[in-house]
Amino acid sequence: MRFYTIDCFWNITRCCWSFLDTYIYTVYIYIYIYKRSTLLKNKSNWVQKACTVLAAHVPNQVYSNPGATSFKCKQFPEWAKCLFKNDEPAHNEFANSKVLSNGSPKKEDVVVIHQLDIYENNLSKWSSDEENLEKKSWIERKYDNVCSFCQKHRRLIKHIIYGILLAGFLAMVIAACVLNFRRALALFVLTLLGIFFVFWDLFMDRYEGKIVKLFSPIGTFTKKHWFWMKWVIWISLVAGVICWLIFDTAKMGANQLISFGGLVMYVLLMFIFSKHPTKVRWRQVFWGIGLQFLLGLLILRTKPGFDAFDWLGIQVQTFLEYSNTGAMFVFGEKYLDHFFAFKVLPIVIFFSTIMSMLYYMGFMQWLIKKVGWFMQKTMGTSPTESLVAAGNIFVGQTESPLLIRPYLELLTRSEIHAIMTAGFATIAGSVLGAYISFGVSSSHLLTASVMSAPAALAVSKLFWPETEPIKVNMKHGMKLEKGEARNILEAASQGASASIPLVANIAVNLMAFLSLLAFFNAALSWLGNMFDYPQLSFEVICSYVFMPFSFMMGVDWEDSFIVGKLIGYKTFFNEFVAYEYLAGLINKRKESGPMYIEGIKQYMSIRSETIATYALCGFANFGSLGITIGGLSSMAPSRKGDIASGAIRAMIAGTVACFMTACIAGLLTQPVEQFTCRELLESSLLNTSSPVNSTEVVDCCVGLFKWVVADGPSNVTIGGNHSMSLLSGCCQLVHSPSLNCSWFVLLQ
Repeated sequence: MRFYTIDCFWNITRCCWSFLDTYIYTVYIYIYIYKRSTLLKNKSNWVQKACTVLAAHVPNQVYSNPGATSFKCKQFPEWAKCLFKNDEPAHNEFANSKVLSNGSPKKEDVVVIHQLDIYENNLSKWSSDEENLEKKSWIERKYDNVCSFCQKHRRLIKHIIYGILLAGFLAMVIAACVLNFRRALALFVLTLLGIFFVFWDLFMDRYEGKIVKLFSPIGTFTKKHWFWMKWVIWISLVAGVICWLIFDTAKMGANQLISFGGLVMYVLLMFIFSKHPTKVRWRQVFWGIGLQFLLGLLILRTKPGFDAFDWLGIQVQTFLEYSNTGAMFVFGEKYLDHFFAFKVLPIVIFFSTIMSMLYYMGFMQWLIKKVGWFMQKTMGTSPTESLVAAGNIFVGQTESPLLIRPYLELLTRSEIHAIMTAGFATIAGSVLGAYISFGVSSSHLLTASVMSAPAALAVSKLFWPETEPIKVNMKHGMKLEKGEARNILEAASQGASASIPLVANIAVNLMAFLSLLAFFNAALSWLGNMFDYPQLSFEVICSYVFMPFSFMMGVDWEDSFIVGKLIGYKTFFNEFVAYEYLAGLINKRKESGPMYIEGIKQYMSIRSETIATYALCGFANFGSLGITIGGLSSMAPSRKGDIASGAIRAMIAGTVACFMTACIAGLLTQPVEQFTCRELLESSLLNTSSPVNSTEVVDCCVGLFKWVVADGPSNVTIGGNHSMSLLSGCCQLVHSPSLNCSWFVLLQ
């Protein structure tokens, strides 16, 4: 009640002080006190006193008295009357009662009338609120008090609730570690990472300015002597890479040198055909390649990095298997009979749903901003292109530009080119699961997705350097929106619904492109038959056209024609066709079939498969070209010309970025001894005290499950020259949704 009185008093004071003197202000106080008091009985005295003050300071002759003097105020009865709800006339009647006696009123009098009309409405509202308050029950008043308390102290209450939840979670983690630390290691590591990033954000929000100020002398010194310092740094890095290559090549073989030569070749080609060769900022190029190399070195050459991504790949595979539950419920138990439609496409729907939920919770925005901030600080690229490149690690080429949609109209042509290149050089998380379901290595696909982001920016800034002033910087305070969902269930529903066009697009494009491929091959074979070469086909042409590029990535010479054919599939059709064909080659190798049939190689080495996995990991194809132009043009109609003019160059740059990632993979991939799945499973499951859980073993176990036909514990048939011991070991290591592994464990 105290706050209510003060608020009303202040409103009256603020409105009246500018137009009248302190006497008019006193009149409103008198009348207001009368309205708030229930003890005063002689209200006419208060009104008479108010009217007396009004009569002394407002001209009497301006207004006539219509005779309504219910409060004994003959000078201005309507003015006093308008302040009381019980006796107040309607607004129009009150306005009509003020009849002019000698022409137009003075300006200040009109203002006073307007202010009194406003207070007429306010006092009516106050009276209504007071009446409602008197009608409320005791429970309602207590409820209002509780709501007011919660509203006033909501920040403190929120912190208390979060503190209780955090304490409970930490207690759970500690209990899990005490019971079995090895089993709880993943939970422990994730908890430490979460705590680190939370405290890092709090620390930087509070002390970032002080830290920048503390290290500003170092920055000043670096800028002052950067001319000679950069040459020392670059020469040292080049010398270190050369020395490392010499020793590593002596140990690993000459294939690493071919991959390094291919990397240099692609950089030179991009520089020669650059839009502005003299404007290239080499810091962006070298930092992009350097980040590629460091990520590859961490993941492919260090045991902790390799184990971490290998573990992550296994977790992703396990996670994606949950989509089988929905597919089995909708399509029946024999859904695997139509593998692509009923097994692969439901994974896309499931992954899209999860991504939408993560966006609603704000996790994806946080992660994208962190990765984008890191690339911006290291490479020196603009905030917009860094943010989109980071977003393309997780989402598709049409979704990531939505992160900066308000700024698309302000981007330079080089930035637009960089955004399109990032989309062509990476794949979306939603289709990543589909490629994994084909049988392609999940750890290599995850690594390629991360490594291609800095490569895309490096190649883009080499192929189309920045020549215009950047209009969007960090001063604009870019914010990433959560979306339109009101709760997490609505976000999940929206994600599932949003995948419908994607799933339909994938299905119809595959049907169309595979049909076209069959037609082209038939036409080319008919044409080749006229020259006694009926083997002529689209695959043969692509294998010769792209063979030099695949060989320079480090692919074995005898496998370079096969990889060239895969690149042709990916470029002229899409990466789904290419990865499906690659998965067939991988399965043939695992089945240990003959390597050559009638002089034609049936599968590739593991090294060639790895390099091909990295080279194909991108949306750079002619189908995606139209999607990119249409999507960006709808977001920024005024830049349609710039988008269309740079799209072809962006697709070429995206393709080269994938090739450079493959070169880094070829440079760092260690030679792997060829094993059949049977030999690998026997060495990993039977000849060791504890089963070895690796991506290759999991892939072989998944392949073994396909050879099993079981109608019950006593009726089990295992093909592929596998044994019951291997099946039992795989059942203990990998969950199979199509088999009841308890049968085989009991039999064993």
